[in-house]
Amino acid sequence: MESPPTGALIALDPLVARVLAPNPSPFTFTGTQTHLVGTDDLAVIDPGPDDTDHIAALLAAIGGRPVSAIVITHTHRDHSPASRALAAATGAPIVGCASLVVDMGGRSDAAFDTDYAPDLVLADGESVAGEGWTLTAVATPGHTSNHLAFALPQTGALFSGDHVMGWSTTVVMPPDGDMTDFMASLAKLQTRDDRVYYPAHGDPVTNPSQHVRHLIGHRKAREGQILRALEEAPTTILAMVASMYAGVDQRLWPAAGGSVLAHLLDLEGRGIVARDADRWHRR
Repeated sequence: MESPPTGALIALDPLVARVLAPNPSPFTFTGTQTHLVGTDDLAVIDPGPDDTDHIAALLAAIGGRPVSAIVITHTHRDHSPASRALAAATGAPIVGCASLVVDMGGRSDAAFDTDYAPDLVLADGESVAGEGWTLTAVATPGHTSNHLAFALPQTGALFSGDHVMGWSTTVVMPPDGDMTDFMASLAKLQTRDDRVYYPAHGDPVTNPSQHVRHLIGHRKAREGQILRALEEAPTTILAMVASMYAGVDQRLWPAAGGSVLAHLLDLEGRGIVARDADRWHRR
């Protein structure tokens, strides 16, 4: 599916439409997709960055209809900051994930929205509803510790945020990103029977079960690469990234290093690897 133009309201099914924010990057693909749920009464999921043009496009898409909830999957700055302007314009409450601030060293791929202030935090299994729709929180920590997906039982859809994306694997960046949690959240999704995923980045995922199996397989393969690298001799994350991601845009190497670290911390927790300063080795 081709990416829609930024600012356009694109219908995905009778209850769901999306508006693409103008924030493309190596980490956001074509940009953040804000989803509108409902017909006469709306929920707005992940309103996106605090961008004047995008907020104006969202208000045009809403078209004066009542908004019952502004729903947030997690608090990276490409997802939640526009919630304040949208709440001020519509009077809708901000609901969803808990607030979270983590010092990630200023990297733009992992910058948290420090001003996020929800009116209502939803726990796993709790719901918010409007006319003709219900959104039920599905706790999916891993990409961030506060990440939620949202199930729409009326259509069998799951709004997967950044936990499952439609264009790439998800960045898992310690200290807040956690590979152990991420893999457990993928396993959790395998127990569900959602018909389609609507991610915040990339096309809808129309084969969820197969796609999640692929993501788990990809992570297991990456884990295998790391373990093979450590079989030769103790080594550093930088050396592993240079070898394992040789064909990848070097602007993405810091995120790749975070992903390798997340795998290593998971393996360390399972007693498979250990470290001495910045060098890692097999136990």
